[in-house]
Amino acid sequence: MFKNRPAYVDYLLIITGAFIMGFAIKNMYDPVGLVTGGVSGIAIILKSYTGIPLWVSNTVLNIPLFFIAWRLQGFAFIKRTMAATAALSLSLYVVPEINLVADDLLLAGLYGGIVSGVGAGLVFLLQATTGGTDLLAALIRRKLKQYSIAQIMQVLDGIIVLAGASVFGMTRAFYACIAIFMVSKVSDGILEGMKFSKQALIISDKSDEIAQAILYGLDRGVTAIPAVGMYSGNPKKMLFCVVSRKEIVRIRELVWEHDPKAFVIMSDVREVLGEGFIEY
Repeated sequence: MFKNRPAYVDYLLIITGAFIMGFAIKNMYDPVGLVTGGVSGIAIILKSYTGIPLWVSNTVLNIPLFFIAWRLQGFAFIKRTMAATAALSLSLYVVPEINLVADDLLLAGLYGGIVSGVGAGLVFLLQATTGGTDLLAALIRRKLKQYSIAQIMQVLDGIIVLAGASVFGMTRAFYACIAIFMVSKVSDGILEGMKFSKQALIISDKSDEIAQAILYGLDRGVTAIPAVGMYSGNPKKMLFCVVSRKEIVRIRELVWEHDPKAFVIMSDVREVLGEGFIEY
């Protein structure tokens, strides 16, 4: 994504993302009892019973996980995640408490999810996590290789959300699910937003004219794939091209100009590497 970037810049971004997450946990989730999974969710439950500060629980619960991961995988595996986890615990200690959402569960779920999603997206973008269930899932997968880390995380976080429901009630668990959904969408948007493109598959009797229009009108590459119409049995050329989001409208216009009867399929592309898009 960024070429020749110093390592300290990565760690500054990881710390920034962790502090953003800490702000959401401390000032949006914790005040209204939203348990969104992870070690931070366990910390919120423990605080409701014992009064132990969030930063203490988050640190203590992660220590054995890091020790096990270090022994099994080595320090290189955990160094970025360790930095993110330490920054998250520090943020839960130093970030001031601000009553932003009062007792409004919907605002807590929406705003908390958005803010936390921005922080999580930054952390994930730099190939780190904030420890907790992410790290535990990676360790469990060493024994249960038939399951993906994402599947194991879903089970672990689901158990924590259910535990939160037993403490704070099903209503808050419902709004916690809204927060989880928002975190997923926002963090995915950060991870994929700059990589998002469109692809077009075009079947037409005037494929040569359309290809020339795309090549010289849009200055985009296009590939002809041999195809056969199964109804007619006639050979055809199916054009394949990938363009930016704003160029997809122009593709539609070019095709319409040359062949209003053309068959066109347009779909989203998550990531495109190569000339004209993201360089390796």
